Amino acid sequence: MISKILRPYRLIEKSVINMIVAEFFIQMVNAAMMMVLNIYLAKKGYSDPEIADFISWRFLSVMVLAFPLGLFIKGRKIVPFFYIASIGVSLFSVLILLSVEYAHPLMVHISLACWGISYAFMQVLALPYILRNTSSENQSAAISLSYSTYSFAMISTGTMIFLLNYFNPIFFHEYQSLLLISGLSGISLYFVWRMGKSEVIPKVEGSRKDLSGFDWKVIAMAMTPSLILAIGAGLTIPFINLFFFKVFNMSAEKFAIVNAFSSVTVAFAALLVPHIKKRYGYRIAITRTQTIAVISLALLACTEYYKVEGWAYFAAVFFFLLRQPLMNMAAPAASELVMNYVGPKNQEIISALTASIWSGSWFFSAIIFRVLRNSGMMYANVFLITASLYAFGVLWYYLLINKYEKKNLINS
Repeated sequence: MISKILRPYRLIEKSVINMIVAEFFIQMVNAAMMMVLNIYLAKKGYSDPEIADFISWRFLSVMVLAFPLGLFIKGRKIVPFFYIASIGVSLFSVLILLSVEYAHPLMVHISLACWGISYAFMQVLALPYILRNTSSENQSAAISLSYSTYSFAMISTGTMIFLLNYFNPIFFHEYQSLLLISGLSGISLYFVWRMGKSEVIPKVEGSRKDLSGFDWKVIAMAMTPSLILAIGAGLTIPFINLFFFKVFNMSAEKFAIVNAFSSVTVAFAALLVPHIKKRYGYRIAITRTQTIAVISLALLACTEYYKVEGWAYFAAVFFFLLRQPLMNMAAPAASELVMNYVGPKNQEIISALTASIWSGSWFFSAIIFRVLRNSGMMYANVFLITASLYAFGVLWYYLLINKYEKKNLINS
């Protein structure tokens, strides 16, 4: 069974494997920031609204860059941008930490914006590179493996942060742990170098600035569920660590190890996606898993109402662990569905739009989160808004799958 699941991954092209390993090292610092940066900022005396303001700059920079980048790469090499990502993510991660440590809020804003730009080169271009440089038989496996790098990074960094703090809690607090992982992310540069110079570069038809060649009605239909899910996710995912820290007094290292444990199931679930999609189709791989994940998030949110009860803490952790793999395993299948639905000529712009929509939505969601928390709204109510948006997004994916299957039936 395990051999059958892993067989497709052994066939992925070497250059794509090297890109995915480089992506993993970049995701290490991204995962570490997502897990403990907010807690580190809170310990430094920043309020929830101030933290949301800082984080929003990271998403703003990606939102602004992603769409022009999607147009720019048409007919151009992608690998040089991966060099920028490797150097920039490592360098600006260190600058973020130094800016926080020495209390320079303006530099925190600037460093986070520059970090977002550097990360965007990997986030936006990984999928187009895979689509250009893998055979059609290997695409599902390559996309799933690429998506799972974040989970594997969560496992590695979460375990590392926990163990470093366990053996030397005085030295390895949030700042030192994040600094170490920021340095390790620079290893990605070696694997970008190993990718080599050769890559498939599709011919450009028409001007890069000409937007009339895209099927915008098809793109709009395909991107709507991503937009809905992104808005909801932006209200929850970047701030879930603050929920556990402030509602249940969970320390950074404990949250890190919980994330590491959940990421084991997330990574395993992501690797199962090609097998599940092949056997059961998109309907099970996307909508069924996401529906259970939405219910889990709603139940997680409700634990805040009962936080004084002894069981509430354990229930919150349980529903968090249940939600993570179910929601994340749908991502590669949903991405493949969208790419197949829009067709080859729209794929690169779809990748750019996806990054732009997610970052833009998270930017505006961070502002909304700041306003809601400033007004005194409980985390539970914020997360329930997310669950409602998720439910609508899942319904739209159901409609999209129906349209895709009818389209395939007509063309067959």
